[in-house]
Amino acid sequence: MEIICASNVFTFVLFNGFTCIQWTILIIARPRFSCNHEHHNVHFIDNIVNKFLVPLAVPLLLFDSDLNRVISDTGTLLTAFFVGAISTIIATLITFPLVPLKSLGHDQGWRVACALAARHIGGAINFVAVADTLNVSGGAVSAAIAADNVVVAVYFAFLFYLAKAGDEHESAAENIKDIDSAENEIIDLIQDPESMGSSNNKSEITMPSIGVSVAVSSCLVTLGGILTKLLLPKGTSSLPLTSILTVMSATAFPKFFSKIRTAGAAVGILFIQMFFAASGASGSIGLVIKSAPSLFLFSSLQIGIHFAILMGLGRFVLRLKKNELYLASNACVGGPTTAAAMAQAKEWPRS
Repeated sequence: MEIICASNVFTFVLFNGFTCIQWTILIIARPRFSCNHEHHNVHFIDNIVNKFLVPLAVPLLLFDSDLNRVISDTGTLLTAFFVGAISTIIATLITFPLVPLKSLGHDQGWRVACALAARHIGGAINFVAVADTLNVSGGAVSAAIAADNVVVAVYFAFLFYLAKAGDEHESAAENIKDIDSAENEIIDLIQDPESMGSSNNKSEITMPSIGVSVAVSSCLVTLGGILTKLLLPKGTSSLPLTSILTVMSATAFPKFFSKIRTAGAAVGILFIQMFFAASGASGSIGLVIKSAPSLFLFSSLQIGIHFAILMGLGRFVLRLKKNELYLASNACVGGPTTAAAMAQAKEWPRS
């Protein structure tokens, strides 16, 4: 009972305390704004978040990446997603020469372009991983997220307008059953904390599951770091190899990782929120205002070209259904959570 009560408290803090955590980081980092010569606190927080929390967040959010289940359950939706990912890459290559993002500062434009491309192939975790790997400045991260969020919100409204509710009983409705599994479990636990003690829930957020998930993530990060030093050139980020190791492990031991995937996703989301908070604390409002027009234009053009290529290849070459393509585009630009929300809002039933 003590463990269940403790996990209830943790869940409340976890999902209702994001704002508190962000304000705490901002308060600690206040010398950055009040005294220009006192940068120690904000740099200390940046180092902690980037060196420890971001590497831990990547495996935590990949515990649900069992490739066998992904391939068997997603069907043609997986093909649509691949087309969407390729469309984003092509769109970025076309957009960056037109909008080089020089307002972000020297040698930052191409880094932000790569991070935004990664974000539009799966969501925020990809943005965080690439931004950390390429050492994107905190100010550039804040500006890019602020501008891109507005463009993405408008794009989601556009997709919702195009998609038809329950249209043609398309296979996208049948394939959506697992794309949001971890996210839905987290939401269910927030809405009904009493269900944490239920034995019917295969993946619960409990203190033991949190501890195991963080421990497993730590082991994967450590192993990824060792292999990176042994196999790759000096200075290479360990995140790519860590991600590969996590996917391989989740595929090889699906039953084990299914028991900790909900707790892992919850803690991973918390760490990602802390990354954005720390980046905002070290950012510059002036840079956001100065770079906003070019970032708005870049994101708009990038997503627009992504949609045009996706629909062209998907509809006229591969003959995929429209709702599958809309859903795949949503998954690319926003991630699995927004894709699941779209499928549920359009009443595409889960099999």
